[in-house]
Amino acid sequence: MSDFHGVLPALITPFTADGSAIDTEALEAVVERLIGAGVGGLVPGGSTGEFTTLSTAERRQLTEVVVEAAAGRVPVVAGTGALSTAETVALSVHAEQAGAAAVMVVPPFYDALSWRELQAHYGAVADAISIPIMYYNLPSATGVNLTAEQLRALPIGCLKDTGGDATAAQELIQTDGPTLLNGWDTQTFVALASGVQAVVWGTASIIPEQCVELHRLLIDDIDLPTARELWARIWPLCQFLESVSYPAAIKAGATITGFTTGPVRAPLLPLEADAQRELAAAIAFATAAETVR
Repeated sequence: MSDFHGVLPALITPFTADGSAIDTEALEAVVERLIGAGVGGLVPGGSTGEFTTLSTAERRQLTEVVVEAAAGRVPVVAGTGALSTAETVALSVHAEQAGAAAVMVVPPFYDALSWRELQAHYGAVADAISIPIMYYNLPSATGVNLTAEQLRALPIGCLKDTGGDATAAQELIQTDGPTLLNGWDTQTFVALASGVQAVVWGTASIIPEQCVELHRLLIDDIDLPTARELWARIWPLCQFLESVSYPAAIKAGATITGFTTGPVRAPLLPLEADAQRELAAAIAFATAAETVR
């Protein structure tokens, strides 16, 4: 399944109070609340989920817990990108066996791979699994910035676009190729207004109801005036999140809105007090919007 519809929150990974383990009960509660808010899928194990701080065993556990908690109600796209092809393949095979609907694979992010190496890397994953691959476009971390033609040549069904290049995104939206899911918070409105059917959105791990509402207004109801009013309230939060440590801010925001998150893991640090106050104000402004039904 690569034709997703709706808001797919980029999940946090809740940790126990000392940060030593995944808090599975809190993770199950996160899944329940998000599904209750009407999300269209779940994306564990991405950047928002601090995957680079997780052991291989924890990454497997994360996928298993989310898939089991979702219980088939929404698709789960498991983040399985790693520095080596062998580990990426192993995590992807495990994700399929655990029941994930797709895997999200970021290019190895230490030395930028050549085009030939990228083809071999994604080809190895595609050969090992039967579920779709979502390409995680994150050039700021990977150093890889592919053209639309190159993306079409990879064995992928869709891509999460966290590239920040609205013009490049429009080329994919308006032409045949892998389905684009917006992954850049401040470009969400533009992407949905352009007809993008699904978004992978970290903000939805803070204010899922408002994010689902925006998708409904722009995609299902095509109510542009009301969507503009709601976006005017959500946008300042998205702008703030992109100006600080994103995973730390998402966790802080999720705590404010009632989720149990635990700490971020080092080397990340929690937001400083001034930033937390600014975040709380942005959340209050976003959630003050009237719900339209």
